[in-house]
Amino acid sequence: MGLMVRAMSPAFRRIWLALAAATIVAAFPAAAGPKTRPVVVELFTSQGCNSCPSADAFVGQLADRKDVLAMSLPITYWDMLGWKDTLGSESNTRRQKAYANLMKRGGIYTPQIVVDGVNDIVGSREQQVNAAITAREADMSAVPVSISTGRGLIHVSVGAGKASSTATVWLFDILGQKSVKITAGENQGRTLTYYNVVRDVRAIGMWKGEPISFDLPREDGVQPHDGLAVVVQQGSYGRILGAAKLEGSDFTALR
Repeated sequence: MGLMVRAMSPAFRRIWLALAAATIVAAFPAAAGPKTRPVVVELFTSQGCNSCPSADAFVGQLADRKDVLAMSLPITYWDMLGWKDTLGSESNTRRQKAYANLMKRGGIYTPQIVVDGVNDIVGSREQQVNAAITAREADMSAVPVSISTGRGLIHVSVGAGKASSTATVWLFDILGQKSVKITAGENQGRTLTYYNVVRDVRAIGMWKGEPISFDLPREDGVQPHDGLAVVVQQGSYGRILGAAKLEGSDFTALR
C-alpha cells in the first residue's frame, strides 16, 4: 500500500489519506461522555393556592422525563386560607425557607420551583424552567448515587467525586401520584392531582468526596409512599451534586 500511495499525484494522495482517516474514525466510535444524572426539580406548592394548579400539572409532565427528577413539596403556611393541605408537611416548609435564606430572598411563595438547588423560578413559567434544566444538563456535577432495598433495609451508596465542601445526603419518601378533592379555600370544588409528592425528607449523612454507604432500617409509621429519592447537595441546600430515584418493583422489594 505504501508503494501505491507514493505513486499517486500529490493532490490525489491528500484526498485518499483524508478518506482513509475518515474510515478509521468511523470504525472506532467516540468514547462515551461523562456520566450524567437527572436534574432535580423541586416544586413548592399548596392545595390552598389558586395559582398552583398549572405548576402542579407541569410537574406531572416533568415526572415522565428520564433526565429529570421532579418532586412536589406541599407546604403548610397557606393552611390559614381556609383549607388545610392534606399533603403538606413542616419538613417541606423548612426546606423552602432554607432555600430562601441561602438565596437571600425576601420571602417565600408558591408556586416556586428550584432547579438543581441553584435556580429559583415561578413554577408556572414552563419555558424558563425548561431552559434552566437544559443549562444544568450542560453544566452538571454527577457524583454517582445508587439506592437499593432488601430484607427491610434501604441501601444508599455515594461514590467518589470532587468535593469543594462537605455535602449533605438527603433521603426523600415519595408518593408517585395523589388526587385530592378540595372542598374549601381558593381551589374549592376542584380535584387536583399531585406527582412525586414528598411525604418526608431527612438528612441521612454527610459526604466529603470519598465513597460512603448507608444501610437504613425501614421506618414504620411514616406517611404512605411508594418510592424513594436520594439527593447529594453541596453544604445543606446548595448545588445538587448527585441524585437517584427508586420506585416500582424495586421499591416493593423493601416490603
